[in-house]
Amino acid sequence: MSARIQLKATVPPELDNDRLDQVAAKLFPEYSRSRLQGWIKQGDLLVDGGQLRPRDKVHQGAELSIDTEPQQAVGWQPQGLELDIIHEDEHILVLNKPAGLVVHPAAGHADGTLVNALLAHCPEMAQLPRGGIVHRLDMDTSGIMVAAKSLLAHQDLVAQLQARSVKREYLAVCIGVMTGGGTVDEAIGRHPKQRKKMAVLAVGGKPAITHYRVIRRFGHHTRIAVKLETGRTHQIRVHMAHKHYPLVGDPTYGGRPKIPKGASDELIAALRGFPRQALHARALGLYHPESGEEMQFECPLPDDIQALLAVLEREDPVINDDASLY
Repeated sequence: MSARIQLKATVPPELDNDRLDQVAAKLFPEYSRSRLQGWIKQGDLLVDGGQLRPRDKVHQGAELSIDTEPQQAVGWQPQGLELDIIHEDEHILVLNKPAGLVVHPAAGHADGTLVNALLAHCPEMAQLPRGGIVHRLDMDTSGIMVAAKSLLAHQDLVAQLQARSVKREYLAVCIGVMTGGGTVDEAIGRHPKQRKKMAVLAVGGKPAITHYRVIRRFGHHTRIAVKLETGRTHQIRVHMAHKHYPLVGDPTYGGRPKIPKGASDELIAALRGFPRQALHARALGLYHPESGEEMQFECPLPDDIQALLAVLEREDPVINDDASLY
């Protein structure tokens, strides 16, 4: 953990003539803007070997370099919360996050998060950016995640995510009957009026690509498998709602539960009572940061989604069955 932080990146054309602190935040997203600004002021972050101010403009082709000692990167407190660990070694930790668990402290969730649990399990992770977190799941999304236990792993996993070489597959249950799979390639950004929501934006959003395939069509619902190329906030939820197939249990993007005409009491109770968006991260593929070995991990469906699917199979008759694919 004592290895120095040594990073380099070249300013791309789209960031030409932007402020140094803004460019650094985009080229080194694993570090907070305040930390990057501190390194700029201390002379630990240089541009073509020279020191600039955070507000100075940088140009296409300039090389940003960081050479500094690792510091305590987070001030969050360890808490002995239960972790469902799938794989662990010196560099990475793969786990199954339950629905309802926030990934890291934020407004309204000062503690009791996954990061708090990780710091209790492995105190050295406090020295890493964001406590070792390299990607997130929404609080009410369950499933597989990877966290970094070493600086080498953190830098490598962030690079893999940026290169889109990390494979992530999800299961989702949508409202409505899809005719087939497809790809949603629509930019996502903050909703212009409802700031707690994300939305598909014609201008100003970040690129977002979601691939989905139909696994089973029910009478009024569809079970799908989803693969991500990008990892925008709420991406699957926003893209499926944009296609007019919002996820079961997602009031933010799907509104009130949609009850099919003539639904049984059991189906009504299942749909109204489902406590979260029906979304589970089921598989993860990556290259080990130290060995380069290709690794694949899976985790089973949680009980609540299994129970929902069981009710749909009984009370919302199957009209197409491709479950053997998944």
